[in-house]
Amino acid sequence: MTNLDTKTISIENLGIKNAIVRYQLSSDELHDISIEKGQGEDTSFGAIAVKTGEFTGRSPRDRFIVKDDITEDKIWWGDINIPFDSTKFDKLYDKVTNYLSSKEVFVRDSYACADENYKLNIRVVNEYPWSNMFAYNMFLRPTKEELKDFNPEWTVVNAPGFMADPKEDGTRQHNFAILNFKRKIALIGGTGYTGEIKKGIFSALNFILPVFKNTLPMHCSANVGKEGDTAIFFGLSGTGKTTLSTDPNRSLIGDDEHGWTAENSVFNFEGGCYAKVIDLSQEKEPEIFAAIKRGAILENIVMDENGKVDFADTSITQNTRVSYPIHHIENIRTPSTGNNPKNIFFLTADAFGVLPPISKLTPGQAAYHFISGYTAKVAGTEAGVTEPVPSFSACFGAPFMPLHPTKYAEMLSEKMKETGVSVWLINTGWFAGPYGVGDRMKLKYTRAMINAALSGKLGEINYETIISIQFLV
Repeated sequence: MTNLDTKTISIENLGIKNAIVRYQLSSDELHDISIEKGQGEDTSFGAIAVKTGEFTGRSPRDRFIVKDDITEDKIWWGDINIPFDSTKFDKLYDKVTNYLSSKEVFVRDSYACADENYKLNIRVVNEYPWSNMFAYNMFLRPTKEELKDFNPEWTVVNAPGFMADPKEDGTRQHNFAILNFKRKIALIGGTGYTGEIKKGIFSALNFILPVFKNTLPMHCSANVGKEGDTAIFFGLSGTGKTTLSTDPNRSLIGDDEHGWTAENSVFNFEGGCYAKVIDLSQEKEPEIFAAIKRGAILENIVMDENGKVDFADTSITQNTRVSYPIHHIENIRTPSTGNNPKNIFFLTADAFGVLPPISKLTPGQAAYHFISGYTAKVAGTEAGVTEPVPSFSACFGAPFMPLHPTKYAEMLSEKMKETGVSVWLINTGWFAGPYGVGDRMKLKYTRAMINAALSGKLGEINYETIISIQFLV
């Protein structure tokens, strides 16, 4: 049995009464508790395998932001940022905390943003132990000394087993993910998909950083070369952000979420990686493959009775995932920060097979592609998406951007002018025909093109202008 003789805290100030609080448990303890409760299984890798239930991807139509005097005039309201009544939020929050009261809950103090000047302290309250293990992996981990006087600024309350009543609670259906900037709460219920936890805080930072910190938040991965040159990779889930930034010859800063400061430095929001594992192999992606060990969480994969994982089996979902702390990757940047970017790569999975494998963009073209964000939603990353669907996602991350896209585009355009960064458009999608006719770009070809751009080999060759775009943000 697991040793639970660890420090505990009271969370009654959150409205959760008489709970059995498991505070700041180690990854190993949470792994073992999940197994003991029958909520996970051991794999041959040593990692735990869990099923997230009904939802195996995000549910964008069930993501809400409380409309109040902080958000009313700043949020870009619409189908992406759906308003939620503050009174209904308070009532729903009370229902969720009553549901968690008298239960065993798992609480973790952590923080986001690797740059000390931007650190955001977070308290995460989870109904399930493996959800808390995910929080351990994905957020930054305070030292024992930092925990002594830890003061959480934001709180994540995560109750997958709580089902909302749409008519009474104001939700669309029984699941929900709601941000409340006045109360500084991310409230998640009715879904076990762990990605909602990290994306909730990411969305909050996408509001906080540009509005209050003059810092550009980015849905991108980043790494650093041996000469200190930083590269960033924009793209939606499934376009290759994690894979292409995890390079044995470059130190990983992070795989998904970063800030670009007024001082022109880059920092990771997170303390881990959340990678797709569909068709994963040691040969194609050795660093990610090696990161799957004790401490990692495999989501919605299929394995045999001996714990051997079949990464090609998508019978549960095409959005099979692994979560692991960043130190599972050998070649990482410590702390997770970098200097001013020298190269920016826009990763686009072109479902029509029209875009060239690589293009060098002028500032006008770069601004156009950033604000339009053409790509294909890859199967499984959202509920209902079963094959690549052409999509325009502003800033390569519209589902997580609370402000109007032009705000982020203006900030990026200004950064490009200040720094003279080279911007490249990379097609990680289809060539010689659209999806179903052409072929998906091979990873080794994409890596070779990116390496050529990073080395400067593509800086002095002749280019053919395909289309000239004059775009002002």
